[in-house]
Amino acid sequence: MTDLRLEIAAHLERARARTALLTDTVDEDDLTRQHSPLMSPLVWDLAHVGNQEELWLVRDVGGRDPVRQDIDELYDAFKHARSDRPALPLLNPVEARAYTAQVRDKVLDVLDRVRFDRGQRLVDGGFAFGMIVQHEQQHDETMLATHQLRTGPAVLTAPAPPSPRARVTGEVLIEQGRFTMGTDTEPWALDNERPAHPVDVPAFWIDAAPITNGQYLAFMDAGGYDDPRWWSERGRQHRQKANLTAPLHWIRDRDGWLYNRFGRVEPVNPDEPVVHVCFYEAEAYAAWAGKRLPTEAEWEKAARWDPATGRSRRYPWGDDPPGPRHANLGQRHLSPAPAGAYPDGASPQGVHQLIGDVWEWTSSGFHGYPGFSAFPYREYSEVFFGGDYRVLRGGSFGTDAAACRGTFRNWDHPIRRQIFSGFRCARDA
Repeated sequence: MTDLRLEIAAHLERARARTALLTDTVDEDDLTRQHSPLMSPLVWDLAHVGNQEELWLVRDVGGRDPVRQDIDELYDAFKHARSDRPALPLLNPVEARAYTAQVRDKVLDVLDRVRFDRGQRLVDGGFAFGMIVQHEQQHDETMLATHQLRTGPAVLTAPAPPSPRARVTGEVLIEQGRFTMGTDTEPWALDNERPAHPVDVPAFWIDAAPITNGQYLAFMDAGGYDDPRWWSERGRQHRQKANLTAPLHWIRDRDGWLYNRFGRVEPVNPDEPVVHVCFYEAEAYAAWAGKRLPTEAEWEKAARWDPATGRSRRYPWGDDPPGPRHANLGQRHLSPAPAGAYPDGASPQGVHQLIGDVWEWTSSGFHGYPGFSAFPYREYSEVFFGGDYRVLRGGSFGTDAAACRGTFRNWDHPIRRQIFSGFRCARDA
């Protein structure tokens, strides 16, 4: 149990260090301002991660008295829309930092004393702590997206991602057959990843790498945005309403296209996966290319199925946790890496960069798996089932390894582009 406590403490510390980086690099005005109606003020996210930590770890797991019960409603994500949050009587930056620090002190005391073998699902394997680690890292990625939307001088720095080490082009054939989707064994897997269940998937081809800026530019140069043949009816309506002409944050220059990335304007790199495109843009590109978006089951089979053993692995490369040689995760870099940068992270069949770089749109709606059971609360997943949500897979350069695995499911509305979203294509065999 000592090793588990140390592992949890390290995860908590890493998440908090990233939260501090994202909030300490801007001034108080930037922290309290709403940079987009799609996003909360950064100071709301800061106090919200502390409030969730208090609710689950201090009160539920630890059985301790509340720290600030009076602010629970302010930081309940279901009580107030993001666009309304700046008008709330939020904690100011000094108060928010003091609150999260006070909560963390109590959480570490709970961690020292909790028994992980008491037969309660909430604490078995450290689940509640893992849930909170993932929650904070997810909000860190959201705050990173807010940084991308803010105006003003650049405040974040990171080294460039690695250069390509392999030439990756074309498609990979994934053979017909049954594989195990989802998980019953991943200790920190969330309820929508469970239970493991067999799925029969017909043979299909899938792109060996995500669609790059260069490939997407070919679609744009061919008049793809203006040609109704490639757009679904809903996609066409949204394209016209939102006046879509290029990925978000691209700037037309007389010599080509530039990209405003975290306050730095630079030429679009043709070898990087395209990012900040919505589902409808991805769908239109796929139609133009004579293909389609993969289903969620196809994506997971490409990412997890090992044809040599017939088993589903945790990651494309195996069961070992992601390392720097496997994938572009954890905000180590501030952009996707060029195609072919992570050959050690490829699947046995040769599908590259399924984990990290960009969230990949799939054609699937968001639903529970057969036998789904909400845990520990309905509001994490179940209330989002149905509707127009589309599932995204694989994580981005802003996703932490703790919140990304072969079974992890993300979802969003098909019009969203502020997230670090890209795609790859598939087609029937």
